Amino acid sequence: MVSLYSSFATPASTNTKQVFTRRSFLPEHQNSLWKIETGFVRTYTYLEDGTTVALGLWGRGDIVSKALSKLQPYQMECLTKVEATSLPLEDWHHQTETLLAHIQQAEELMVIRSYKKVDTMLIKLLAWLSKKFGSEVEKGRLIDMRLTHEDLAEMLGSTRVTITRVLGQFEQEGLIDRLSLHRIVLREEDIWYYEI
Repeated sequence: MVSLYSSFATPASTNTKQVFTRRSFLPEHQNSLWKIETGFVRTYTYLEDGTTVALGLWGRGDIVSKALSKLQPYQMECLTKVEATSLPLEDWHHQTETLLAHIQQAEELMVIRSYKKVDTMLIKLLAWLSKKFGSEVEKGRLIDMRLTHEDLAEMLGSTRVTITRVLGQFEQEGLIDRLSLHRIVLREEDIWYYEI
């Protein structure tokens, strides 16, 4: 996957860093991009019947913007406190890297959502989250995104009740440890049989 952590040549004087609270939305500007400095953002749309369709999860160094999508509506919700820098689209010199990263992530999430069983989808999603956003801790990899069961359900096209049940099952099997504030520790060495 292409990393967006590289430096870029946009003059600092044109960049505007802003802070957003948890569950607030990044403003949609057609002519600018948001570079996430800290925190996590999810992008999504929803169908006519109100069903939420997850489009991506983004963290430090990633770029998000309404300008990268043709979907209506297109929402950029802060899952945590977020610091983001506004970058004018015309000054952005890494458009190819940004587009490749978005395509690659969309493909990864599409494959995860293509599994038939919710437990397989969920363990694959947790493994993906731990690789992309996790940090090494004593018992595995910490996913410190504070995703609610509803957030996970929306990403997988499932229900909150089903996700709660499957997470409980994973915890009983020793695959995960659930911590306060919706944080999860994934025990990667114990999930090998889901990778087959």
